[in-house]
Amino acid sequence: MFIELDKLTVNYGKRRVLNQMDAQIAGRSVGLLGPNGAGKSTLIKTLLGFIKPVGGTARVLGHDVRSEAMRIRQIIGYMPEHASYIAGLSAVRLLRYLGELAGLDSTAAMERAHEVLFYVGMGELRYRPVETLSLGNQQRVKLAQALVHGPKILILDEPTNALDPDGRNEMLQLVRDIGRISGSHVIMCSHILHDVEFCCESVAVINKGRIVLTGEIAELRREDLRVYDLEIIGNSERFLGAVASMGWTCNANDRGGIRIEMPEDGDTRSIFKLARELNVQLRHLHYKKDSLEDIFVNALAESERTAPYAGA
Repeated sequence: MFIELDKLTVNYGKRRVLNQMDAQIAGRSVGLLGPNGAGKSTLIKTLLGFIKPVGGTARVLGHDVRSEAMRIRQIIGYMPEHASYIAGLSAVRLLRYLGELAGLDSTAAMERAHEVLFYVGMGELRYRPVETLSLGNQQRVKLAQALVHGPKILILDEPTNALDPDGRNEMLQLVRDIGRISGSHVIMCSHILHDVEFCCESVAVINKGRIVLTGEIAELRREDLRVYDLEIIGNSERFLGAVASMGWTCNANDRGGIRIEMPEDGDTRSIFKLARELNVQLRHLHYKKDSLEDIFVNALAESERTAPYAGA
């Protein structure tokens, strides 16, 4: 694991925001999920040392947030949700300055600034003042400034904000590649579940100041052995009618697929027998698996039942 939370507790005044949070977060790329107000941003700020806990602690690659906040900030690259730049500086001058603040000498900082700006697709735009760039390109600069010092952990807060569809796809591909080949751990905070599922191998779900679920997405996607998704070639209306007459639940979706839910005593072989009798070709058949949305909703519901919020 690269982040360890040990009864981490954070208050804003008298209001408890993180409530004795316990977790061990592992994996190369982790999606941080939770409803608004769950504590995601507070957790990030606490890991960065901007907020002091009132109880417990957290460790980032073994460094304690209470006593080693400066060391932690040296090994983390942070892409904030909102724009953060110095007016009047070009993208390359801004990144050189940030590289120097992180400890690089001026020559190495300039080389690194050009390198990461090319990597995120800025090209000649790197010479323009950041405030004159489109919101989408400002997002690219924010990603570059998080990468400039070669961090061991990259924290991305809503990285696809303000991006058009093409820019969003490019950003997601960059984030996924960083998580898979860069050697850095990635924490991606996003309210768009599809983005997290595309980029991340693991997930951590926060609700009301507690982490209620962690794990690898592939392992959390449970199979339902009574629900099948299939595609057919042939008379779909006749096939659906025959399935319904057997007492099974069946529905067609707008993408041409069919979902069948069998009763407890159902037998998969009946699907193949019916297809043969109706001269229908089965092109695709597999068990339904939970989507990330299913995982997220179930985790929140379970946390509400078992651990009601105890904060002030």
